[in-house]
Amino acid sequence: MNYRVLLYYQYTPIADPVQFAKEHLAFCRELDLKGRILVAEEGINGTLSGTKEATDRYMAHMQQDERFKDIFFKIDESEEQAFKKMFVRPRKELVALNLEEDIDPKELTGNYLEPKEFKEALLDENTVVIDARNDYEYDLGHFRGAVRPAIRSFRELPEWIRANKEQFMDKRIVTYCTGGIRCEKFSGWMLREGFEDVAQLHGGIANYGKDPATKGELWDGKMYVFDERISVEINQVDKQIVGKEWFDGTPCERYINCSNPECNRQILVSEENEARYLGACTYECASHERNRYIIDHGISATEKQQRLAQIAPR
Repeated sequence: MNYRVLLYYQYTPIADPVQFAKEHLAFCRELDLKGRILVAEEGINGTLSGTKEATDRYMAHMQQDERFKDIFFKIDESEEQAFKKMFVRPRKELVALNLEEDIDPKELTGNYLEPKEFKEALLDENTVVIDARNDYEYDLGHFRGAVRPAIRSFRELPEWIRANKEQFMDKRIVTYCTGGIRCEKFSGWMLREGFEDVAQLHGGIANYGKDPATKGELWDGKMYVFDERISVEINQVDKQIVGKEWFDGTPCERYINCSNPECNRQILVSEENEARYLGACTYECASHERNRYIIDHGISATEKQQRLAQIAPR
């Protein structure tokens, strides 16, 4: 494989995120890297892809900077670029919890568990494991026995925890996310809310899957990623498919976005049902005047009506 994908973050002060983003974008373009990097006064969060030589140069460059010398890069091998473009954008915060009083993970965060310790926690019946990701990420893959918060975005998680606080308050809490950055703030927020025993998976699922002590065991399905790959394998021992097809409930690990641009919901769907339902999640979305599937496939008005008639609610 000729390419790599880097996943990383670092909470560290950046005095001028706007200027930093401008200069960092130019540097990434010099290396012909593709990806998405967020920069805020509190730090940096990125996913990049590029050749092995380019990613080596990028990591060396970052670690020469005192602010980023301790960055933990999670590295995936890839056959091609995982992104089409390169973005570096300044933001108010790296992950959007939208708290009235923000959390600084350098001052308050949950204890770190290495993959082997996290695996032991998964097997401990007295431990509650909370998935800190969105519902569609959980539905594609998750740790066995993990709690699935009913949320569509990370910013909804604090409200959901408060609504279910009684069932968690006296428990040992362990949380996890893709690369670790969401758990840094979420675990700190839980401590501030009064939860006494809170820990997080160090390096996230991405790190757990590569650790020789775990080989991704006790993870089911695939891990959702925010790039062209959509998902990656984690369990090297006894993988099980947990994703369910949107329309018929059969095992499925193929994600698409609803073809209605005003919906854009991510659904697990087979190629057959994608074609049958015109790439949409509902009849209403299938019949939308700007349905992308219809436009991209050059479906005529007459054929559209015929195919809609086949899936119309009865």
